[in-house]
Amino acid sequence: MKKINDFIKKHAIPTYFSLTFALTWGCMAMILGPGSFPITAEQFETAGPFVYLAMLVGPSVAGILLVGLVNGKVGLRELLARLLRWRVGTRWYVVALLTAPFLATVILLTLSLFSPEFLPALVTSSDKPALLLSGIGAGLIVGLFEELGWTGFAVPQLRRRYGVLKTGIIVGLLWGAWHFIVFWESDSFYGAFPLALLLARLIAWLPPYRILMVWVYGRTQSLFIAILMHASLVVSLNSIVPLALSGTALLTWLIVWAVALWGIVAVVARSNSSQFSRQPLPKQAV
Repeated sequence: MKKINDFIKKHAIPTYFSLTFALTWGCMAMILGPGSFPITAEQFETAGPFVYLAMLVGPSVAGILLVGLVNGKVGLRELLARLLRWRVGTRWYVVALLTAPFLATVILLTLSLFSPEFLPALVTSSDKPALLLSGIGAGLIVGLFEELGWTGFAVPQLRRRYGVLKTGIIVGLLWGAWHFIVFWESDSFYGAFPLALLLARLIAWLPPYRILMVWVYGRTQSLFIAILMHASLVVSLNSIVPLALSGTALLTWLIVWAVALWGIVAVVARSNSSQFSRQPLPKQAV
């Protein structure tokens, strides 16, 4: 047992990501059955909620488990302290809560000048409160369970070695790859894509958003704020971005969305150059 613990502590980061993928994809396979990938629309109709719950098992369970194994009770107490750290200043709440919805709304309203299919979902929905509340509910659940792992464990571990930019790119790329199976639907627009292009679709914009999340976390040391920032992204994608987008319109949205996020990263990085390129955090319990 000691050898296993020593191995995990020595290889904490690859262990975390390996366990996250194994738990998530393994639980999804158990729910859907063998040979069930790519996922079909019928499978989502019958098992959709359970599939999404299975996804959340990976990062949350792996994160809490690795914090306990690597840092023991001290690490778990510190994780709880970061989860409850909410006194961080109003500006960080503004950044965390408004970056994704504001940017998505501006992009969609601009694109809607060329085609009405880009009108934000909240504009066209016949039941706006229900759409918004469902998005907020999903966002808070997803944000909590995912960030217990991504920001609860992986980000602090990587920040001991790397700056904000490299940490965000590493976590963002793996975050995108982790989403792959649930977006790989055999009878959908995505399912018709070559696998490499589908993966590119996920990693085009998730890394820049994760870079911004790592930056905000570095300035606040608040897991609570990271959860809110993740939740605001989910709300934007579920309640603002039109779900009916497909074909060229969907590609247009994805390209503009990714370019805009990378643009924000460039602006923030320019004004925080030392933190983005270097300045790993001092070693501490995570």
